[in-house]
Parts: sequence; C-alpha cells; structure tokens
Amino acid sequence: MAPIPGSGLAKGLAVTLRTMTKKSVTAQYPDVQPELPPRSRGVIGLFEENCTVCMLCARECPDWCIYIDSHKETVPPAAPGGRERSRNVLDRFAIDFSLCMYCGICIEVCPFDALFWSPEFEYAETDIRDLTHERDKLREWMWTVPAPPALDPGAEEPKELAAARKAAEKLAAQQTPPATTSHADEQARAAEQPTRPQGASKQQVDQPSPDEPSSRDEPSSTDEPSSPDEPSPGRPKPIQPEPNQPAPRQEGHE
Repeated sequence: MAPIPGSGLAKGLAVTLRTMTKKSVTAQYPDVQPELPPRSRGVIGLFEENCTVCMLCARECPDWCIYIDSHKETVPPAAPGGRERSRNVLDRFAIDFSLCMYCGICIEVCPFDALFWSPEFEYAETDIRDLTHERDKLREWMWTVPAPPALDPGAEEPKELAAARKAAEKLAAQQTPPATTSHADEQARAAEQPTRPQGASKQQVDQPSPDEPSSRDEPSSTDEPSSPDEPSPGRPKPIQPEPNQPAPRQEGHE
C-alpha cells in the first residue's frame, strides 16, 4: 500500500506539538553538577603502590600516550644465605590526555590493579601541554575513584580499599611530629607518683592500715607493767562493795 502523501509531515508536526506542551528542563552547569553513572570514563587515576613497572599498559595503548620511566634497585636477601634480588622502581608515570581516546585498554590489561577510571571530567586546560598528567596528578585523581560495589553484603573489604587505607595511615604516621622530651618526662613522672583512690581524702590516705602496727599501740620499754587490780587508762574502775553493806542486787534474778 502506497503511503499517503503528507503523512511524514503530519507525524513530524505531531511530535512537535507534544514537545511544545512539556516544560523544558535545563541543568544549570556548572552550578548544578550532572549525575554521572558510576562507570563513567572521565580521567584515569594511578595507584602507584600497586605498579610494578611491567609496561603492559604502555605497550597495549593504541595511541602510545603513556610514558613510564624506571630504574632497578638491588634488594638484600631476606634470610642469611639467600641471594640478592633486583626490583623495578617507578620514576615517572604520565598520561597525555590530549592523545588518549579513552578506550580503557590500559586499565583492563593492568594485572596489579594500579589504574582506575575516575568520573571526574573537569580538567580542561588552556595549553595543550598541560594535559600531560604526571604521577602526582594521577595520584590525586585516584582519591575520586568510587568504591566498587560489593558482590555480597557480607563480603570482605576490597583489597584496593585496604591497600589505600594502609598507605594513608602510613603517610599520616610519618607526618605526625614526635613527642617532645619534656612531655615524655612529665608522663614518666606522673606514672611514678602513687595514685589516690577516688573519693578518699588526703588524710584518709595518710592514715595507716589496720594491718600495720602503730607506734601508739606498742608499749614503751620504760613503762612499768600495771598490776592486775589497777584498771587500764581507758577502762572504768569496778565498784567494790563495802564490808558492812550488802552486795548490790542484780536485776532480772530473784
């Protein structure tokens, strides 16, 4: 069946009429940031602690925009009698984003999880030479990488987050200034002083314990022993009945 003449124009006018009645929504960028999906390809972040200078990312890059320099260092044996080993130390890691085509091959081929996608995209420059990001700049992009979603709510922490947290704690410990000598002396002096129990006054603390003998309770060697008939100083003298008077009657006995 042949199409009716003018049907295409009618369909186009119908779409125009439908959109004319809807309110347009415009995101006021940069005041309002766009909501990007979690796997957006903005910029590449480098976690250099995981980089072993294997050169796989630089060799697999189609644009040859990754520049890596390194040198070798000799590591002493871990146990006596062992042999020395050599390892590669990273000197330079740079990515030229004026040549990068954001294919993600370098991130996929990295066997040690040293490269990650960051959703940050605001890194435009007025000079094209400033689009070559060195490893310090790539390390700053690393902290904007979103955490990977957990496959299981009870799963263990991802190794990338654990390694990043350990490196941050080590860096914070190195930047913390050591305690001064005077402060250490004050702490040692406070530890040597005896502690007083809570709620006890100084007078109570100074009093001897019942188990300890007191000098006031010990008899002096110069004092004469008292006779058995003589009462002690703190004891009342018993009443002796006179010979012509009867003894006092005790209550309760007939």
